[in-house]
Amino acid sequence: MEIKKKRKVADFFKRFGLYIGAGVLVLALTITGLAIGLSSNQTLVPDDQDVSTTPLVFGLPMTNPEVIKDFSNTELQENMTLGWWEAHCAMDIVSQDGQVFAVLPGKVTAAGYNYDFGYFVTITSDQGFESTYASLDKQLLVNLNDTVEAGQHLGIASTSASNEELQQAHLHFTLKQNNLKVDPNNYIEFEKK
Repeated sequence: MEIKKKRKVADFFKRFGLYIGAGVLVLALTITGLAIGLSSNQTLVPDDQDVSTTPLVFGLPMTNPEVIKDFSNTELQENMTLGWWEAHCAMDIVSQDGQVFAVLPGKVTAAGYNYDFGYFVTITSDQGFESTYASLDKQLLVNLNDTVEAGQHLGIASTSASNEELQQAHLHFTLKQNNLKVDPNNYIEFEKK
């Protein structure tokens, strides 16, 4: 009787042993992957750098800026030039002198002309932010691949954006974090709206 039980167990493992082994292997790999994934969510900082002393500080894109059309990804806003209502995932900003400045340090990853947004500069920072300054005058003060500092002069606001040309000269300012458009109000304190 005991021999029959041993034989049944042996037959079972001959028949299904490969599947059991593969299942155990998959389970072990899954557990290992989860453990590695959880531990890789930690940010590694060089020993000589203290994160608490290097906070991310955004500057203003213009001196004494006034927001004339705020960011809104949920409420539609009228675009007078195009004659329709749309989400406005950017900010339209004016100032007395029209000068435009970088809000963060970084590298110029795009600069030039786009029919819809006019002359523009895009700066990518090491912290995962990308700021785009559009509707600028054609005299851009930085070039592709330039390294810029926060507060560096980029150009002058204008009416070069064809999709907003009925507005006064202004900066069309877009902010992205990790490739997603975000509300600049969450990072920059604008007094005038």
